[in-house]
Amino acid sequence: MNSDARELAAGFDLEKLTPEFYANPYPTYRALREHEPVKRLPNGSWFLTRYDDLVSAYKSTKVFSSDKKKEFAPKYGASLLYEHHTTSLVFNDPPAHTRVRRLIMGALSPRAIAAMEPDLIALVDRLLDGLAAKGQVEGSVDLIDDFASAIPIEVIGNLLDVPHDEREPLRDWSLAILGALEPVVSPDAFARGNLAVKDFLAYLEGLVEKRRAKPGNPLNDVLTRLIQGEDNGERLTEKELLHNCIFLLNAGHETTTNLIGNGLVALLDHPAEKQRLIEHPELIKTAVEEMLRFESSNQLGNRMTVEPVELGGVTLPAGTPVTLCIGAANRDPLQFPDPERLDIGRTPNRHLAFGTGAHQCAGMALARLEGAIAISHFLARFPEYKLNGEPVRGGRVRFRGFLKVPCVAS
Repeated sequence: MNSDARELAAGFDLEKLTPEFYANPYPTYRALREHEPVKRLPNGSWFLTRYDDLVSAYKSTKVFSSDKKKEFAPKYGASLLYEHHTTSLVFNDPPAHTRVRRLIMGALSPRAIAAMEPDLIALVDRLLDGLAAKGQVEGSVDLIDDFASAIPIEVIGNLLDVPHDEREPLRDWSLAILGALEPVVSPDAFARGNLAVKDFLAYLEGLVEKRRAKPGNPLNDVLTRLIQGEDNGERLTEKELLHNCIFLLNAGHETTTNLIGNGLVALLDHPAEKQRLIEHPELIKTAVEEMLRFESSNQLGNRMTVEPVELGGVTLPAGTPVTLCIGAANRDPLQFPDPERLDIGRTPNRHLAFGTGAHQCAGMALARLEGAIAISHFLARFPEYKLNGEPVRGGRVRFRGFLKVPCVAS
């Protein structure tokens, strides 16, 4: 068995993944963590799987750069995808990152998020009513299309104050743009992603124009806050403004959809934990943290070394692309006892699903609230839910989730 794991680690290539890997990457991640935790890939980049190594990379922003201009230039060329991803908050270093993050965080304060809770509960309960009605008529519902994906779209639509009748394209735009972040991008995926950025920018230009003419409340309207900037006169350029609005949708949409979908499917795979959460709904907060750890919505991060750095006895030269494997680090037994087991009461749980350090997810408090309300209210309403067919994975390595989860909600 040990030789099989060594072979699995030795043969790993992020650009040549198998269907078995997409279905369940964790045996491969375990093999890498145990045998080649600092793995040089055939394309010359490095792949990190140990928890402590990821924390080091996250916190050493001067050594591990988030600026993607050098890495994305050969991948995207002079395209709108390149412009978008190199302007987004997440793919920049301080001071540009610090400036944009401060503006966004002002609209995602604890008070602002607490104020969202009543509307979020009402939205989830409305969606659950819809599930019940559809289930009675059709006998089956889809946990993703009919529930999980609808929640973050509405939340982010509200944050940017996008009119309800204009929200329909948002999910497809997000999926297309994020799909083009995969390690290997087909010509079709590239074209879809590029077109999505173009269409999204055109839509936002009109929305921004209207908001400039008629500002909202900057305490809860993120778009107004980003337009108006800080009291000290700090403002975003027009390009920064538009691309970070796209980033807000993308960062909060698919990852939160995956949290809810992955969480509800994981509970079906662990019926004792499902029953435990039904009997002890007060465990929902630790349950959400465990779902984030066990099946991280975002499995990979990327950095570029600015100077030579040593990790685990291996020296990475300057100018080297590095992939941070969150999915592997979140199952590192040196940090998480019995890491392959779902334990909804696990504490402490210092998972890296939201990263850590300067780039820790700006919207993590909102994502946690969405996940907790969605999953707890779903379980209270449909404690006997079960699959009605095989769930369909999204076929991605970076963003791990389901496209379809047919379900009988009862």
